Amino acid sequence: MQTLIAWVVCALVASVVSQEVLQNGGFESLDHWDCCSPVQCKIVTVSHSGAGAMEVQNRKKYWQGPSQYINVTRGTGYEVSAHIKLQNDRGIGHRVELQVEFEMTDGTHEYKRAASQEETRVKDGWVHLIGLFYVPNKDVRLTRIHYQGPEEGISFVVDDASVKRMPAGAAAADVVQKKKSFPFGTAVAAWAYNNDSKTKYRDFIHQHYNWAVPENELKWRTIEPTRGHKNYQPALNMIHGLKSHGIKVRGHNLVWSVNSTVQSWIKALHGDELRKVVHDHIVETVNTFKGLVEHWDVNNENLHGQWYQQQLNDPNYNLELFRIAHAADPNVKLFLNDYNVVAYGAATNAYLQQGQQFKAANVSLYGLGAQCHFADEANPNVAGMKQHLDTLAQVGLPIWATELDV
Repeated sequence: MQTLIAWVVCALVASVVSQEVLQNGGFESLDHWDCCSPVQCKIVTVSHSGAGAMEVQNRKKYWQGPSQYINVTRGTGYEVSAHIKLQNDRGIGHRVELQVEFEMTDGTHEYKRAASQEETRVKDGWVHLIGLFYVPNKDVRLTRIHYQGPEEGISFVVDDASVKRMPAGAAAADVVQKKKSFPFGTAVAAWAYNNDSKTKYRDFIHQHYNWAVPENELKWRTIEPTRGHKNYQPALNMIHGLKSHGIKVRGHNLVWSVNSTVQSWIKALHGDELRKVVHDHIVETVNTFKGLVEHWDVNNENLHGQWYQQQLNDPNYNLELFRIAHAADPNVKLFLNDYNVVAYGAATNAYLQQGQQFKAANVSLYGLGAQCHFADEANPNVAGMKQHLDTLAQVGLPIWATELDV
């Protein structure tokens, strides 16, 4: 293999000890917290630590929960930590999260999810939300952090919340890539790659990359937009071309649980019929590309969408999808793949827990796909990325940066 040769100039500056910006994060009283009507908040003795915690009841909307205005610095990152416990639940569980709202001097608003956990239930007890957020590099007039997520009618208790400024870090780099010895790839569009007039597009890919992932051509909604009308050929043509130039290919993806990505004809299915259709799709697709792809993202972005689990009322259905894929091809490597886990940390701790769950279930999970989508005009935070990667490393499996844009 070749090597990556680069010249890097890097300067990192560490700040003093992080400062707490949240007041009364121990919830020993109602001080500094807002619970707008009709929400009812009271201090209870069933706490995560200390003498008290806050119980939140009579919620009519998912976004209703205790909030606090905090003082922050523009362009700066903040670590968040909080605990929450559901008092009642229904279905397969609920999202619980901390969201930050920024009100600009011009009256506009921006919202950022700082930390979240999916499929939370009463039996989970105290759930630890860990994450971070970055203050926009704009004129921010007010910043407010608040608990939200469970649907209406769900009560919860909160305790031990913290918001601390992250150590400052600045990095400047000048990198000139000469060669490569590690997986270095890009998304490839079949409509362009398979077009005879796009020789420059193909030549650029063949020259610069040793891995590739079809951008859309392996997604179920592309292969079979209407029931029974399938087309694998664009993906097959492109993958054969890539492999003929020594480029390895990741399979993305077999199933995508986010509601907006599920075809309408699938949404009409239920129960055993839905299970069979999903099973047959996975088996056929895996067999079609057996020996052609090295990896499969099995159920894409399952931290942020659980359509199949909800439709089947089966919180463990995701595990079944991995078992189906592994049985179809025991040699292909199977991945989870999700976002807000490295570039931003709202779901990092939830991803750690999901990875540990899948590993313990022995469903042949090979690695964690970490999408790394950085915001426009935002400097990546070195300390934050290291913290998130260290957290995910606790699963003990390979971590791949599957989607990176800066």
